[in-house]
Amino acid sequence: MDPTDLTGRLLVASPMLRAPEFSRTVIKLLDHGDGGALGVIINRPGDAPLIEVVPPVADIASSPAVLFAGGPVEPRAAIALGVTIGDAAGDGWRPLTPPLVTVDLDSDPDVLASSLRELRVFAGYAGWSAGQLEGEIEQGAWYVVEAMPDDTFNDVPDQLWRRVLRRQPWPLSAVSTCPADPGMN
Repeated sequence: MDPTDLTGRLLVASPMLRAPEFSRTVIKLLDHGDGGALGVIINRPGDAPLIEVVPPVADIASSPAVLFAGGPVEPRAAIALGVTIGDAAGDGWRPLTPPLVTVDLDSDPDVLASSLRELRVFAGYAGWSAGQLEGEIEQGAWYVVEAMPDDTFNDVPDQLWRRVLRRQPWPLSAVSTCPADPGMN
């Protein structure tokens, strides 16, 4: 893996990142390069059931089947991610980092159901201009870690921040026990 290309990795908010839109978030980076970076927050389930927002895919969505808050940029835009079944080829999705794909929500739901084993829909995304993310990482706002296959579709997303940190080597694993307000330590 190219150490300068963070596509497919996770950004885990450090305790020093206290801005409400990113505090204790885990972001799956979908694209990273010289022009900037784009990802979705994978641990912020919303209150809107998918059956009310995108009814055609509600039956094939991963639990919890709600619209996730993917980030502060373009909150009215949807990004759908899926995991293919085996080496399934099909219409309606585009490969990212295998087996992760972006899903076209206008596709035939039967076609999607036959080629995807996971599906999640995010409202909005997180984005950085060229060099911005690298600067935030250098300042200590984000930890960059390897993603595990089930991170993006975890059925208990509100525990993902601690879970991802806990599996890291010492001393990063100790951050998982940090209180929400570090001043309360």
